[in-house]
This record gives sequence, C-alpha cells and structure tokens, in this order.
Amino acid sequence: MRHSLPLAPQFYVTAPQTCPYLEGKRERKLFTALQGDHAEKLNDSLSKQGFRRSQNVLYRPSCSDCSACLSARIRVADFVPTKSQRRALRRNQGLVREARSPWATEEQYALFRNYLDSRHADGGMADMDVFEFAAMIEETPVRSRVIEYRDMTDAENALTAVCLTDVLDDGLSMVYSFFRPDQASRSLGSYVILDHIQIARDAGLPYVYLGYWVPGSAKMGYKAKFSALEVYLGGAWQQLKDPEAYESEAHPLSIDPIAEQVARLTLPDTRPMDD
Repeated sequence: MRHSLPLAPQFYVTAPQTCPYLEGKRERKLFTALQGDHAEKLNDSLSKQGFRRSQNVLYRPSCSDCSACLSARIRVADFVPTKSQRRALRRNQGLVREARSPWATEEQYALFRNYLDSRHADGGMADMDVFEFAAMIEETPVRSRVIEYRDMTDAENALTAVCLTDVLDDGLSMVYSFFRPDQASRSLGSYVILDHIQIARDAGLPYVYLGYWVPGSAKMGYKAKFSALEVYLGGAWQQLKDPEAYESEAHPLSIDPIAEQVARLTLPDTRPMDD
C-alpha cells in the first residue's frame, strides 16, 4: 500500500511545561511537521506568521493564559546601529565570516558546549550530546547555512561564533547562535546579529528574523535594543513601541482556541501544476 503525505499540514499542540522565560508560567506550543517537497514554501509562509523552525518542526507559542512571546524581526533598510553596536562592530573587525553547508563538526560542538555550560547550564538544551547537536545542525529540509566566525588575530584562527541560519524568501532567520562566553566585552551575540543584517542587505533581503522577544525576560531584553524592530502581534507585524508597554499577562478569554488560531493561518498553495 502506498502512503503519501497529506496535502495540508497537520497542526498539533504540546503538553504544558515550565516556561523557560517567565517565572511561574507554563508554556505550550502549536507545531507542525516540516517535510516533503513543499517544506521551503511552508517555512517561508509560517515564518511570516510568527513561527520558528527546530529541525523538521515549525512551532509557535500558544499558551493558554499568556501571550508574552512575540516573534521579532529587523527591517534591514531602516536599521541604524546605536553607538554601542558600532563599538561592537569595531571590536570584532578581526573576525572573518564563512558560510558553510549545515554539517556539524567537533569544533562547533566544543564551542557550543562551552557556551551552554557558561550561559545556559540550567536551560532545556544543557544536556544535549554531540549526536543531538548534529541533528540540530544537519536535520533541515530547507535552505540552511552554518555561518562561522573565526578570529584572524588569533594564531590558531579560533572559532569564535557560530549561527545556524535559514535563508527565507524575504530574509534570514537566525535559528540558533552561540559564541565564546569568555569574551563578553566583545558583545559577540550582538555582532552576529549586526553581521546578519549586513548579509541580508548585500543579498537584497528585507528582514532578519531574530526569534522571540519576551517582555519581562532578561534573557531576551537585548533584542529590543535593535532599531527598526518589528513584532508579530494580533496577526500582523508592527513596529516595536516602548518595550515596557507590552504586557506578559493575558486574560484567558482573550486567547483564541487552537482551532481558530489554525483556521486563520495562511498556507502556501502546494497544489500540483497542470501540465
């Protein structure tokens, strides 16, 4: 018997679990599989509607009593760096960028482990082994790159930062980045974002997708420091206002049922073309 993938993606909801960003909260995700011949179209379409990719899954927060997590992206054409961001660019002039195929290396994993142990030892990824890391990098059904940054001022050209990046039809999506935690003064996290803005500008792509910005979360506060930042709220992208104006609380009745959320999604046309 022949089995084929459904023409329309199927959506599911995860069981509630402890929120990694806000104390006392429980998170829940709406997700769908990213597979088949139309994976790139689906990734492009749902990324514009607040979804993020993790390996072969697309997900979006869909918590029952909170709406804090907001997908964020930078409008490349309107971005202007701050003084501190210009300093970060100058401090990292010795870094050289190389875009590679999504293939994991032992050197990347060593940097990744160092980063997690120093910055996120109690996070959800803290126990990732080398095989899980390889899956995170390599299991991608879309156009992805691993952007490596090496320090040419170092005698060994040390690997200093890495970003797993998806190339969308309207921008770059920074799936996950990590860097040397012992060089905090270089603002490497901000530098990688700044360099992706430049990559997008050179490629004529209008946006850089940063993942989720969570008002009230110290872990995510740095994203609000970038100009021309938009957040996905109420089914549309809007310019970020005063970060303190966004509330993390939401009345339970203000959260739409999952079926209504799915019904409002715009999905790409994946029907076969007539000969």
